[in-house]
Amino acid sequence: MQFRHADAIWQAFPELRAGAFHVDAIHPDAAVETAIAHFSAIAEARLAAAQESEFPEIQAWRRGFSRMGLKPTQYRSASEALLRRFRQDHGLPRLHPLVDLCNAISLAFAIPIAIFDTEKIIGGLEVRQAKGQETYLTFGGEIEHPDPDEVIFADGAERAHARRWTNRQSGLSAVRPTTRSALIVAEALHVSAGEDIGRLIETLADALGAHWPATPKTAMLSFGSPRFEF
Repeated sequence: MQFRHADAIWQAFPELRAGAFHVDAIHPDAAVETAIAHFSAIAEARLAAAQESEFPEIQAWRRGFSRMGLKPTQYRSASEALLRRFRQDHGLPRLHPLVDLCNAISLAFAIPIAIFDTEKIIGGLEVRQAKGQETYLTFGGEIEHPDPDEVIFADGAERAHARRWTNRQSGLSAVRPTTRSALIVAEALHVSAGEDIGRLIETLADALGAHWPATPKTAMLSFGSPRFEF
């Protein structure tokens, strides 16, 4: 199986930097609260100095959404939505240890992180523009069809596992207690994205290895090396 961004995405967003992970032996009993507290404290310190809308990581995604023809305050990147909720509620709901850990790291880095149950992916996953006939399953169980040219995460069965790029994941491949294998993707568009994605990869790999009995496979993706085989 492989993950990749289509060439058209790299050409339209040459500033894109991305990291990918694959991890096996996931279980829902990992104790991640200490790690979550550490990363949450980093986010709290940043938010004490400025609101999330002022972060360069968030501003870059807002510009990216505008270039896609979307209103950036109507459709927010996942990291902005998490930071906004964290600032307002002083915390995030607990969903699954893997999701909770990735959400906390996303808060600390202000970079969106997507997590997919690989058993729900058919034939690999590609970030590309939608054709319009793909199916998207909401968390409420409804079927939607992405708009033509909308940036989606599409698998080989023409199913969209995320809409509007980093805005909204599908309920189809969401991590659940039965999840054993996960694909994790982090993406950034800001000026220091390459350096920050590199640090995020190291941070997340260490955190995953500390909480689950597996060594995650990782990759830094670029236009010249856009594929992650796992």
